[in-house]
Amino acid sequence: MIARVGLSLFQTLEVSGAWAVALCEYVGSIALLFVQTVGGCFIRPLRRSALIYELWKIGLQSWGIVSIASLFIGMVLAFQSAYQMQKLAAEIYIASLVALSIVREIGPVITALIVAGRVGSSIAAELGTMKVTEQIDALVTLAADPVRYLVVPRFVAMVIALPLLTLWADAIGILGGFLIGTVKLGVLPSLYWKMTTIPLVLKDLTSGLLKAVIFAVIICIVSCFEGFRTEGGAEGVGRATTLAVVSSFILIIAADCFFTALFYFVWT
Repeated sequence: MIARVGLSLFQTLEVSGAWAVALCEYVGSIALLFVQTVGGCFIRPLRRSALIYELWKIGLQSWGIVSIASLFIGMVLAFQSAYQMQKLAAEIYIASLVALSIVREIGPVITALIVAGRVGSSIAAELGTMKVTEQIDALVTLAADPVRYLVVPRFVAMVIALPLLTLWADAIGILGGFLIGTVKLGVLPSLYWKMTTIPLVLKDLTSGLLKAVIFAVIICIVSCFEGFRTEGGAEGVGRATTLAVVSSFILIIAADCFFTALFYFVWT
């Protein structure tokens, strides 16, 4: 009996150690790719054609779905706020609640999740296909740095496009709340606008944009990393795409929790 317990404990420790080693290796590899990418941004001039193409693909092609999602989220948030505020006869504060929630939290997170699902999966699939078809190996053979050639343009474009998309999502989300507040709930447009702008300060907008930059880094680095380590043909490309999206979602939510707490306790 004691021997079985000892064996079970040993196996548990062995599995836990293997998980810990794999996690450290994963985090270390992503950190190394991040350092190489940031360094590659300053070594040589960026390829403008690649940067413009990535900005078009990440920013303009995501504009429509971000707009639709943000509009409906603003409407839903106004309805849910009204459900509680009407009990307190405080309908005028719906505008403030909607604006602060969208600018500080919902706008950056929803935009990042949409971009991660749409663009992050595309990046992982593209690089994964290049890896299994040995195109990345061909770049190395030609003395071209794959990180500099493939990752840096996507990284810079993501860091530029995601905050801009977040600003747009904030505006459309507030517009959705404005439509519900004025048309359905009967709040005067001038009063709604006043209660929207009064509580908003520069810190609220800045914290949301800082989150957007962090989320952009997470999406690009994780998606590129999963693409670079793809193995196993078409099945491996599908697996890498799934891992890129799932990992990005988890890290975005975790980073949002961390930076929300940081801004709350430190940046006050």
